[in-house]
Amino acid sequence: MAKIKVIIPAFNEGNSVSKVIKDIPTIVDEIIVVNNNSTDNTFNKAKNAGATVLNEPRKGYGYACLKGINYIASNEPKPDIVVFLDADYSDYPEELIKIIEPILNNNVDLVIGARIKALREAGSMTPQQIFGNWLATFLMKHLFGAKFTDLGPFRAIKYSALMDLDMEDKTYGWTVEMQLKAIKHKLTYTEVPVKYRNRIGVSKVSGTIKGSIFAGIKILGWIFKYSFK
Repeated sequence: MAKIKVIIPAFNEGNSVSKVIKDIPTIVDEIIVVNNNSTDNTFNKAKNAGATVLNEPRKGYGYACLKGINYIASNEPKPDIVVFLDADYSDYPEELIKIIEPILNNNVDLVIGARIKALREAGSMTPQQIFGNWLATFLMKHLFGAKFTDLGPFRAIKYSALMDLDMEDKTYGWTVEMQLKAIKHKLTYTEVPVKYRNRIGVSKVSGTIKGSIFAGIKILGWIFKYSFK
């Protein structure tokens, strides 16, 4: 049976992180929550829910993901699959089964959970998120021939493939970096439609003007960086 580990970046998600952990299927070998300089009870909530909790004092989604990857890389046994999942309970953790299925049955390298309109709760994605996703995937299609429709954070990747990508983004560009590098490395990939609901609490990225602007700049920066390679 495949060994599966889940990485959950978490910044001030004390009201939701335990719900996320509780709904993750029992086939997962280890749930790793990276407490990203939270000022609330995220650490204790995640710990009490049964997760391995790491502290990453440097704020940034990418910093948190890299902390989780480094932890996995320095411990045995290595997993076959790594799943990334947000701590805000906007995704449905039980759909992890759907996310990993193409890897297990079709030997796909990377699977993105696509937050399609038909499965999204009203208001769960802001207008700037919807537009940003459309623009990023439109550019990736026309510049690189990519078939992505979303930059959804709920995703699964073979551990070996993840290591080959040598991820580096520290903040908002993490998801698009992974997808661009997947294209560059000629990984096989697919998308799986997933449900999406209104998150618990306020988004630190799309919920603020500053966060939306910086995320947009970072995402477009990665796309244009790769267009000149």
